[in-house]
Amino acid sequence: MLDKFKDECGVFGIFGHPEAANLTYLGLYALQHRGQESAGIAASDDARIRISRDMGYVADIFDGDALASLPGRIAIGHVRYSTAGESKLLNAQPILIDCAHGQIAVCHNGNIVNAREIRDDLVRQGSIFQSSSDTEVILHLYARSRAATVEEAIVESVSQVQGAFSLVMLTGDRLIAVRDPHGFRPLALGRLDDAHVVASETCAMDLIGATYVRDVEPGEILVVGRDGLRSIKPFPPAPLAHCVFEHVYFARPDSYVFGRSVNEVRTDLGRILATEKPVGADVVVPVPDSGVCAAMGYAERSGVPLRMGLIRNHYVGRTFIQPQASIRHFGVKVKLNPVRSILDGKRVVLVDDSIVRGTTSRKIVRMVRAAGAREVHVRISCPPTISPCFYGVDTPRKSELIAATHSVEEIREFLEADSLAYLSLEGLMTAVGPDRSSYCSSCYTGVYPVPVPRDESKYLQLALKLDNAAIAK
Repeated sequence: MLDKFKDECGVFGIFGHPEAANLTYLGLYALQHRGQESAGIAASDDARIRISRDMGYVADIFDGDALASLPGRIAIGHVRYSTAGESKLLNAQPILIDCAHGQIAVCHNGNIVNAREIRDDLVRQGSIFQSSSDTEVILHLYARSRAATVEEAIVESVSQVQGAFSLVMLTGDRLIAVRDPHGFRPLALGRLDDAHVVASETCAMDLIGATYVRDVEPGEILVVGRDGLRSIKPFPPAPLAHCVFEHVYFARPDSYVFGRSVNEVRTDLGRILATEKPVGADVVVPVPDSGVCAAMGYAERSGVPLRMGLIRNHYVGRTFIQPQASIRHFGVKVKLNPVRSILDGKRVVLVDDSIVRGTTSRKIVRMVRAAGAREVHVRISCPPTISPCFYGVDTPRKSELIAATHSVEEIREFLEADSLAYLSLEGLMTAVGPDRSSYCSSCYTGVYPVPVPRDESKYLQLALKLDNAAIAK
Protein backbone atom coordinates (compact mmCIF):
# COMPACT_ATOMS: atom_id res chain seq x y z
CA MET A 1 0.00 0.00 0.00
CA LEU A 2 1.69 3.15 -1.21
CA ASP A 3 -0.02 5.38 1.36
CA LYS A 4 1.78 3.80 4.32
CA PHE A 5 5.09 4.48 5.97
CA LYS A 6 7.36 1.51 5.50
CA ASP A 7 7.90 -0.70 8.51
CA GLU A 8 11.25 -0.45 10.23
CA CYS A 9 12.89 -3.60 11.64
CA GLY A 10 12.30 -6.16 14.33
CA VAL A 11 14.81 -7.74 16.72
CA PHE A 12 14.67 -10.81 18.94
CA GLY A 13 17.08 -12.55 21.30
CA ILE A 14 17.05 -15.45 23.74
CA PHE A 15 19.58 -16.74 26.26
CA GLY A 16 19.61 -20.08 28.02
CA HIS A 17 17.32 -22.33 25.99
CA PRO A 18 18.29 -25.54 24.13
CA GLU A 19 15.98 -24.60 21.25
CA ALA A 20 17.29 -21.03 20.95
CA ALA A 21 17.39 -20.87 17.13
CA ASN A 22 13.97 -22.47 16.75
CA LEU A 23 12.41 -20.04 19.23
CA THR A 24 14.13 -17.13 17.50
CA TYR A 25 12.57 -18.29 14.23
CA LEU A 26 9.14 -18.19 15.85
CA GLY A 27 9.85 -14.80 17.40
CA LEU A 28 10.81 -13.39 14.01
CA TYR A 29 7.70 -14.93 12.50
CA ALA A 30 5.64 -12.87 14.95
CA LEU A 31 7.66 -9.75 14.05
CA GLN A 32 7.41 -10.21 10.28
CA HIS A 33 5.18 -7.11 9.99
CA ARG A 34 8.16 -4.96 11.00
CA GLY A 35 10.23 -5.91 7.96
CA GLN A 36 9.83 -8.14 4.93
CA GLU A 37 13.01 -7.61 2.90
CA SER A 38 15.41 -9.95 4.71
CA ALA A 39 15.75 -12.01 7.84
CA GLY A 40 18.58 -13.65 9.75
CA ILE A 41 19.48 -15.64 12.85
CA ALA A 42 22.81 -15.98 14.68
CA ALA A 43 23.33 -18.64 17.36
CA SER A 44 26.15 -19.53 19.73
CA ASP A 45 27.09 -22.86 21.30
CA ASP A 46 29.78 -21.15 23.45
CA ALA A 47 32.54 -22.20 21.07
CA ARG A 48 31.40 -20.49 17.91
CA ILE A 49 28.76 -18.13 16.51
CA ARG A 50 27.01 -19.39 13.38
CA ILE A 51 24.78 -17.24 11.19
CA SER A 52 22.13 -17.77 8.53
CA ARG A 53 20.43 -14.95 6.67
CA ASP A 54 18.83 -14.28 3.30
CA MET A 55 16.45 -12.05 1.41
CA GLY A 56 12.73 -12.69 1.80
CA TYR A 57 10.21 -13.76 4.42
CA VAL A 58 11.16 -15.67 7.57
CA ALA A 59 9.16 -18.76 6.55
CA ASP A 60 10.83 -18.85 3.13
CA ILE A 61 14.38 -18.53 4.46
CA PHE A 62 14.44 -20.98 7.35
CA ASP A 63 13.62 -24.67 7.05
CA GLY A 64 14.53 -27.54 9.34
CA ASP A 65 18.02 -27.90 7.91
CA ALA A 66 18.78 -24.19 8.25
CA LEU A 67 17.69 -24.14 11.88
CA ALA A 68 19.58 -27.37 12.63
CA SER A 69 22.76 -25.63 11.45
CA LEU A 70 22.39 -23.09 14.27
CA PRO A 71 23.05 -25.03 17.50
CA GLY A 72 23.39 -23.44 20.91
CA ARG A 73 21.50 -22.00 23.84
CA ILE A 74 21.84 -18.35 22.75
CA ALA A 75 20.44 -16.78 19.57
CA ILE A 76 19.46 -13.43 18.11
CA GLY A 77 17.40 -12.63 15.03
CA HIS A 78 16.34 -9.78 12.78
CA VAL A 79 13.71 -8.92 10.19
CA ARG A 80 14.60 -5.95 8.04
CA TYR A 81 13.12 -3.16 6.07
CA SER A 82 15.89 -0.88 4.84
CA THR A 83 15.67 2.60 6.36
CA ALA A 84 19.43 3.09 5.91
CA GLY A 85 21.34 1.16 3.27
CA GLU A 86 20.20 -0.63 0.14
CA SER A 87 17.94 -3.67 0.05
CA LYS A 88 20.47 -6.41 -0.64
CA LEU A 89 21.98 -9.40 1.12
CA LEU A 90 25.12 -7.56 2.23
CA ASN A 91 22.91 -5.35 4.38
CA ALA A 92 20.89 -8.20 5.91
CA GLN A 93 21.31 -8.77 9.63
CA PRO A 94 22.58 -10.04 12.02
CA ILE A 95 26.01 -8.70 11.11
CA LEU A 96 28.82 -10.90 12.42
CA ILE A 97 32.46 -9.91 12.91
CA ASP A 98 35.52 -11.37 14.60
CA CYS A 99 37.94 -8.92 16.20
CA ALA A 100 40.31 -8.56 19.15
CA HIS A 101 37.33 -8.80 21.51
CA GLY A 102 36.20 -12.06 19.88
CA GLN A 103 33.15 -12.81 17.76
CA ILE A 104 30.10 -10.56 18.04
CA ALA A 105 26.85 -10.40 16.06
CA VAL A 106 24.43 -7.47 16.14
CA CYS A 107 20.82 -6.74 15.14
CA HIS A 108 19.54 -3.17 15.03
CA ASN A 109 16.15 -1.50 14.95
CA GLY A 110 16.37 2.25 14.40
CA ASN A 111 18.55 4.70 12.55
CA ILE A 112 21.92 6.25 13.46
CA VAL A 113 21.66 9.90 12.42
CA ASN A 114 25.41 10.57 12.60
CA ALA A 115 26.37 7.31 10.84
CA ARG A 116 27.61 9.03 7.69
CA GLU A 117 29.84 11.38 9.66
CA ILE A 118 31.34 8.49 11.66
CA ARG A 119 31.72 6.32 8.59
CA ASP A 120 33.54 9.01 6.62
CA ASP A 121 35.93 9.54 9.51
CA LEU A 122 36.61 5.81 9.86
CA VAL A 123 37.20 5.42 6.12
CA ARG A 124 39.74 8.23 6.23
CA GLN A 125 41.52 6.26 8.96
CA GLY A 126 41.62 3.13 6.83
CA SER A 127 38.47 1.24 7.79
CA ILE A 128 36.88 -0.89 5.07
CA PHE A 129 33.10 -1.24 5.13
CA GLN A 130 31.34 -4.28 3.71
CA SER A 131 27.80 -2.85 3.64
CA SER A 132 25.94 0.43 3.35
CA SER A 133 24.03 -0.18 6.58
CA ASP A 134 24.34 2.38 9.36
CA THR A 135 24.57 -0.52 11.84
CA GLU A 136 28.07 -1.42 10.64
CA VAL A 137 29.57 1.75 12.10
CA ILE A 138 28.80 0.43 15.60
CA LEU A 139 30.82 -2.71 14.91
CA HIS A 140 33.76 -0.73 13.54
CA LEU A 141 33.80 1.42 16.65
CA TYR A 142 33.58 -1.72 18.78
CA ALA A 143 36.44 -3.44 16.96
CA ARG A 144 38.67 -0.37 17.35
CA SER A 145 38.01 -0.03 21.06
CA ARG A 146 40.93 -0.74 23.37
CA ALA A 147 38.64 -1.30 26.35
CA ALA A 148 39.55 -4.20 28.61
CA THR A 149 36.16 -5.96 28.49
CA VAL A 150 33.41 -6.66 25.99
CA GLU A 151 30.92 -4.61 27.99
CA GLU A 152 33.25 -1.63 28.17
CA ALA A 153 33.90 -1.82 24.43
CA ILE A 154 30.15 -1.86 23.75
CA VAL A 155 29.60 1.15 26.01
CA GLU A 156 32.46 3.02 24.31
CA SER A 157 31.19 2.29 20.80
CA VAL A 158 27.49 2.94 21.41
CA SER A 159 28.26 6.18 23.28
CA GLN A 160 29.56 7.66 20.02
CA VAL A 161 26.39 7.17 17.97
CA GLN A 162 23.28 9.35 17.99
CA GLY A 163 19.71 8.62 17.03
CA ALA A 164 17.48 5.61 17.46
CA PHE A 165 18.86 2.20 18.34
CA SER A 166 17.37 -0.84 19.96
CA LEU A 167 20.11 -3.44 19.65
CA VAL A 168 20.48 -7.11 20.46
CA MET A 169 24.05 -8.42 20.44
CA LEU A 170 25.47 -11.90 20.71
CA THR A 171 28.95 -12.87 21.88
CA GLY A 172 30.17 -16.40 22.44
CA ASP A 173 28.61 -16.63 25.88
CA ARG A 174 26.41 -13.55 26.35
CA LEU A 175 23.26 -11.89 25.08
CA ILE A 176 23.36 -8.09 25.26
CA ALA A 177 20.46 -5.68 24.73
CA VAL A 178 20.93 -1.93 24.28
CA ARG A 179 18.37 0.86 24.01
CA ASP A 180 19.17 4.46 23.14
CA PRO A 181 18.74 7.09 25.88
CA HIS A 182 15.67 8.60 24.19
CA GLY A 183 13.91 5.23 23.88
CA PHE A 184 12.75 5.85 20.31
CA ARG A 185 12.11 2.20 19.45
CA PRO A 186 10.50 -0.39 21.74
CA LEU A 187 12.45 -3.25 23.30
CA ALA A 188 10.91 -5.62 25.84
CA LEU A 189 12.37 -8.13 28.29
CA GLY A 190 10.71 -11.44 29.11
CA ARG A 191 11.24 -14.88 30.66
CA LEU A 192 10.61 -18.40 29.35
CA ASP A 193 11.22 -20.73 32.27
CA ASP A 194 14.92 -20.13 33.03
CA ALA A 195 15.60 -18.38 29.70
CA HIS A 196 15.73 -14.61 29.16
CA VAL A 197 14.05 -13.13 26.07
CA VAL A 198 14.24 -9.69 24.44
CA ALA A 199 12.04 -8.60 21.55
CA SER A 200 10.81 -5.52 19.73
CA GLU A 201 7.22 -6.37 20.65
CA THR A 202 5.49 -8.56 23.21
CA CYS A 203 3.59 -10.45 20.49
CA ALA A 204 6.84 -12.34 19.81
CA MET A 205 6.89 -13.46 23.44
CA ASP A 206 3.26 -14.54 23.29
CA LEU A 207 3.97 -16.90 20.40
CA ILE A 208 6.72 -18.79 22.24
CA GLY A 209 4.95 -18.79 25.60
CA ALA A 210 7.29 -16.32 27.29
CA THR A 211 6.14 -13.91 29.99
CA TYR A 212 6.68 -10.17 29.62
CA VAL A 213 8.72 -8.80 32.53
CA ARG A 214 9.38 -5.15 31.68
CA ASP A 215 10.73 -2.87 28.99
CA VAL A 216 14.45 -2.46 28.55
CA GLU A 217 14.78 1.08 29.86
CA PRO A 218 15.94 3.95 27.65
CA GLY A 219 19.71 4.25 28.04
CA GLU A 220 20.01 0.79 29.55
CA ILE A 221 22.38 -2.02 28.58
CA LEU A 222 21.34 -5.49 29.72
CA VAL A 223 23.99 -8.20 29.82
CA VAL A 224 22.71 -11.77 30.15
CA GLY A 225 25.29 -14.45 30.96
CA ARG A 226 25.81 -17.57 33.00
CA ASP A 227 25.69 -15.49 36.18
CA GLY A 228 22.28 -14.05 35.32
CA LEU A 229 21.20 -10.61 34.19
CA ARG A 230 23.10 -7.37 34.85
CA SER A 231 21.92 -3.85 34.11
CA ILE A 232 24.31 -1.06 33.08
CA LYS A 233 23.19 2.56 32.68
CA PRO A 234 26.21 4.36 31.26
CA PHE A 235 24.52 7.20 29.36
CA PRO A 236 23.58 10.63 30.69
CA PRO A 237 19.81 11.14 31.04
CA ALA A 238 18.01 12.36 27.92
CA PRO A 239 14.43 13.47 27.22
CA LEU A 240 12.24 10.50 26.29
CA ALA A 241 11.11 10.32 22.66
CA HIS A 242 9.06 7.16 22.16
CA CYS A 243 7.87 6.93 18.54
CA VAL A 244 4.15 7.66 18.65
CA PHE A 245 3.73 6.04 15.23
CA GLU A 246 4.35 2.66 16.86
CA HIS A 247 0.90 3.07 18.39
CA VAL A 248 -0.65 4.59 15.28
CA TYR A 249 0.50 1.96 12.78
CA PHE A 250 3.72 -0.03 13.19
CA ALA A 251 3.16 -2.35 16.14
CA ARG A 252 0.79 -5.30 16.05
CA PRO A 253 -2.50 -4.62 17.87
CA ASP A 254 -1.91 -7.58 20.20
CA SER A 255 1.38 -6.13 21.42
CA TYR A 256 2.21 -3.90 24.35
CA VAL A 257 4.72 -1.18 23.48
CA PHE A 258 5.97 1.58 25.78
CA GLY A 259 3.87 -0.03 28.50
CA ARG A 260 0.53 0.42 26.69
CA SER A 261 -1.78 -1.96 24.84
CA VAL A 262 -1.59 -1.07 21.15
CA ASN A 263 -5.16 -2.26 20.62
CA GLU A 264 -6.49 -0.04 23.39
CA VAL A 265 -4.59 3.02 22.19
CA ARG A 266 -5.78 2.58 18.60
CA THR A 267 -9.36 2.04 19.70
CA ASP A 268 -9.12 5.23 21.77
CA LEU A 269 -7.81 7.06 18.71
CA GLY A 270 -11.04 6.11 16.93
CA ARG A 271 -13.23 7.09 19.87
CA ILE A 272 -11.63 10.51 20.13
CA LEU A 273 -11.77 10.96 16.35
CA ALA A 274 -15.52 10.31 16.43
CA THR A 275 -15.93 12.93 19.15
CA GLU A 276 -13.80 15.51 17.34
CA LYS A 277 -14.99 14.87 13.78
CA PRO A 278 -18.51 13.41 13.72
CA VAL A 279 -20.47 13.04 10.50
CA GLY A 280 -23.88 11.71 9.57
CA ALA A 281 -23.43 8.22 8.14
CA ASP A 282 -24.96 4.79 7.77
CA VAL A 283 -21.87 2.61 8.16
CA VAL A 284 -18.28 2.78 9.42
CA VAL A 285 -15.83 0.88 7.19
CA PRO A 286 -12.17 0.31 8.15
CA VAL A 287 -9.36 0.21 5.62
CA PRO A 288 -7.88 -3.18 6.55
CA ASP A 289 -5.93 -4.17 8.38
CA SER A 290 -4.39 -1.18 10.12
CA GLY A 291 -7.58 0.87 10.26
CA VAL A 292 -9.68 -1.77 12.03
CA CYS A 293 -9.00 -0.83 15.67
CA ALA A 294 -9.63 2.88 15.11
CA ALA A 295 -12.79 2.10 13.13
CA MET A 296 -14.08 0.00 16.02
CA GLY A 297 -13.55 2.93 18.37
CA TYR A 298 -15.17 5.35 15.92
CA ALA A 299 -18.23 3.12 15.53
CA GLU A 300 -18.53 2.58 19.27
CA ARG A 301 -18.45 6.30 20.09
CA SER A 302 -20.56 7.46 17.12
CA GLY A 303 -23.20 4.74 17.33
CA VAL A 304 -22.83 4.08 13.60
CA PRO A 305 -22.52 0.34 12.87
CA LEU A 306 -19.15 -1.09 11.88
CA ARG A 307 -19.13 -3.27 8.77
CA MET A 308 -16.25 -4.85 6.86
CA GLY A 309 -17.00 -3.17 3.57
CA LEU A 310 -13.47 -3.73 2.24
CA ILE A 311 -11.93 -7.20 2.13
CA ARG A 312 -8.17 -7.55 2.00
CA ASN A 313 -6.42 -10.26 0.01
CA HIS A 314 -3.79 -11.55 2.46
CA TYR A 315 -2.05 -13.63 -0.17
CA VAL A 316 -0.54 -10.86 -2.26
CA GLY A 317 3.16 -11.63 -1.92
CA ARG A 318 6.03 -9.25 -1.43
CA THR A 319 7.15 -9.88 -5.00
CA PHE A 320 3.76 -9.39 -6.68
CA ILE A 321 4.55 -8.31 -10.26
CA GLN A 322 2.37 -5.71 -11.93
CA PRO A 323 0.89 -7.08 -15.17
CA GLN A 324 1.36 -5.37 -18.50
CA ALA A 325 0.64 -1.67 -18.70
CA SER A 326 -2.75 -2.12 -20.36
CA ILE A 327 -4.24 -3.70 -17.22
CA ARG A 328 -2.30 -1.93 -14.45
CA HIS A 329 -5.42 -0.01 -13.55
CA PHE A 330 -6.39 -2.98 -11.37
CA GLY A 331 -3.83 -1.60 -8.86
CA VAL A 332 -5.32 -1.52 -5.36
CA LYS A 333 -8.04 -4.01 -6.35
CA VAL A 334 -5.44 -6.76 -6.16
CA LYS A 335 -5.18 -6.05 -2.42
CA LEU A 336 -8.65 -4.74 -1.53
CA ASN A 337 -12.13 -5.52 -2.81
CA PRO A 338 -15.34 -3.72 -1.85
CA VAL A 339 -18.44 -5.52 -0.57
CA ARG A 340 -21.24 -4.03 -2.63
CA SER A 341 -24.04 -5.33 -0.39
CA ILE A 342 -22.59 -3.28 2.49
CA LEU A 343 -21.72 -0.12 0.56
CA ASP A 344 -24.48 0.27 -2.02
CA GLY A 345 -26.59 3.35 -1.32
CA LYS A 346 -24.87 4.04 1.99
CA ARG A 347 -23.23 7.08 3.55
CA VAL A 348 -19.83 5.60 4.40
CA VAL A 349 -17.25 6.69 6.99
CA LEU A 350 -13.95 5.30 5.72
CA VAL A 351 -11.46 5.03 8.62
CA ASP A 352 -7.71 4.68 8.06
CA ASP A 353 -4.68 5.25 10.27
CA SER A 354 -2.72 7.66 8.05
CA ILE A 355 -2.22 9.23 4.65
CA VAL A 356 1.23 9.67 3.14
CA ARG A 357 0.89 10.46 -0.56
CA GLY A 358 -2.86 10.23 -0.95
CA THR A 359 -2.66 8.12 -4.10
CA THR A 360 -3.94 4.87 -2.64
CA SER A 361 -6.53 6.65 -0.52
CA ARG A 362 -7.99 8.22 -3.65
CA LYS A 363 -8.18 4.84 -5.37
CA ILE A 364 -9.97 3.39 -2.35
CA VAL A 365 -12.48 6.26 -2.30
CA ARG A 366 -13.15 5.69 -5.98
CA MET A 367 -13.54 1.96 -5.36
CA VAL A 368 -16.08 2.54 -2.60
CA ARG A 369 -18.05 4.93 -4.79
CA ALA A 370 -18.00 2.45 -7.67
CA ALA A 371 -19.56 -0.10 -5.30
CA GLY A 372 -22.54 2.22 -4.91
CA ALA A 373 -21.70 4.38 -1.88
CA ARG A 374 -23.84 7.52 -1.81
CA GLU A 375 -21.31 9.51 0.25
CA VAL A 376 -17.72 8.79 1.32
CA HIS A 377 -16.34 10.54 4.41
CA VAL A 378 -12.67 9.86 5.15
CA ARG A 379 -11.48 9.92 8.75
CA ILE A 380 -7.78 9.54 9.68
CA SER A 381 -6.82 8.44 13.20
CA CYS A 382 -3.71 10.63 13.42
CA PRO A 383 -2.82 14.25 12.60
CA PRO A 384 -1.63 15.27 9.11
CA THR A 385 1.83 13.85 8.43
CA ILE A 386 3.96 16.82 7.43
CA SER A 387 7.58 15.83 8.07
CA PRO A 388 9.84 12.85 7.40
CA CYS A 389 11.31 10.68 10.14
CA PHE A 390 15.05 10.15 10.59
CA TYR A 391 14.81 7.67 13.44
CA GLY A 392 14.15 4.39 11.69
CA VAL A 393 11.09 4.98 9.48
CA ASP A 394 11.26 5.14 5.70
CA THR A 395 9.93 8.64 4.99
CA PRO A 396 12.85 9.92 2.94
CA ARG A 397 11.61 13.34 1.90
CA LYS A 398 8.94 15.89 2.55
CA SER A 399 7.98 15.90 -1.12
CA GLU A 400 6.23 12.55 -0.62
CA LEU A 401 3.87 13.89 2.05
CA ILE A 402 0.66 15.35 0.65
CA ALA A 403 -0.14 17.17 3.90
CA ALA A 404 3.21 19.00 3.87
CA THR A 405 2.04 21.85 1.62
CA HIS A 406 -1.63 21.13 1.00
CA SER A 407 -4.59 22.07 3.15
CA VAL A 408 -7.10 19.51 4.37
CA GLU A 409 -9.61 20.85 1.87
CA GLU A 410 -7.13 20.49 -0.99
CA ILE A 411 -6.42 16.92 0.08
CA ARG A 412 -10.15 16.21 0.27
CA GLU A 413 -10.55 17.43 -3.29
CA PHE A 414 -7.67 15.24 -4.41
CA LEU A 415 -9.16 12.18 -2.69
CA GLU A 416 -12.57 12.98 -4.22
CA ALA A 417 -14.18 12.45 -0.80
CA ASP A 418 -17.29 14.22 0.50
CA SER A 419 -15.38 15.14 3.65
CA LEU A 420 -11.97 14.56 5.19
CA ALA A 421 -10.90 15.00 8.80
CA TYR A 422 -7.83 14.10 10.83
CA LEU A 423 -7.44 13.43 14.52
CA SER A 424 -5.93 16.41 16.34
CA LEU A 425 -2.46 16.21 17.89
CA GLU A 426 -4.10 16.81 21.26
CA GLY A 427 -6.43 13.87 20.63
CA LEU A 428 -3.52 11.64 19.68
CA MET A 429 -1.59 12.50 22.82
CA THR A 430 -4.67 11.97 24.97
CA ALA A 431 -4.98 8.44 23.58
CA VAL A 432 -1.37 7.42 24.19
CA GLY A 433 -1.62 8.19 27.87
CA PRO A 434 -0.87 10.69 30.61
CA ASP A 435 2.88 10.97 29.95
CA ARG A 436 2.49 12.60 26.55
CA SER A 437 5.80 14.46 26.85
CA SER A 438 7.61 11.11 26.50
CA TYR A 439 6.63 10.72 22.84
CA CYS A 440 8.29 11.84 19.62
CA SER A 441 5.76 13.35 17.21
CA SER A 442 8.21 14.89 14.72
CA CYS A 443 6.29 13.48 11.73
CA TYR A 444 3.33 15.68 12.77
CA THR A 445 5.19 18.71 14.10
CA GLY A 446 8.58 18.91 12.36
CA VAL A 447 10.24 19.23 15.78
CA TYR A 448 13.13 16.75 16.06
CA PRO A 449 14.40 15.63 19.49
CA VAL A 450 17.80 14.65 18.03
CA PRO A 451 19.20 17.04 15.39
CA VAL A 452 19.46 15.56 11.92
CA PRO A 453 22.57 16.07 9.75
CA ARG A 454 22.55 19.15 7.59
CA ASP A 455 22.81 17.23 4.33
CA GLU A 456 19.77 15.14 5.23
CA SER A 457 17.81 18.15 6.44
CA LYS A 458 17.68 19.36 2.84
CA TYR A 459 14.86 16.87 2.39
CA LEU A 460 12.75 19.01 4.70
CA GLN A 461 12.85 21.95 2.32
CA LEU A 462 11.63 20.18 -0.81
CA ALA A 463 8.38 21.56 -2.14
CA LEU A 464 5.53 19.16 -2.82
CA LYS A 465 4.28 19.05 -6.39
CA LEU A 466 1.28 16.92 -7.26
CA ASP A 467 0.57 16.03 -10.85
CA ASN A 468 -3.01 14.78 -10.52
CA ALA A 469 -3.06 13.36 -14.02
CA ALA A 470 0.10 11.35 -13.40
CA ILE A 471 -0.98 10.18 -9.94
CA ALA A 472 -4.36 9.05 -11.23
CA LYS A 473 -2.72 6.46 -13.46
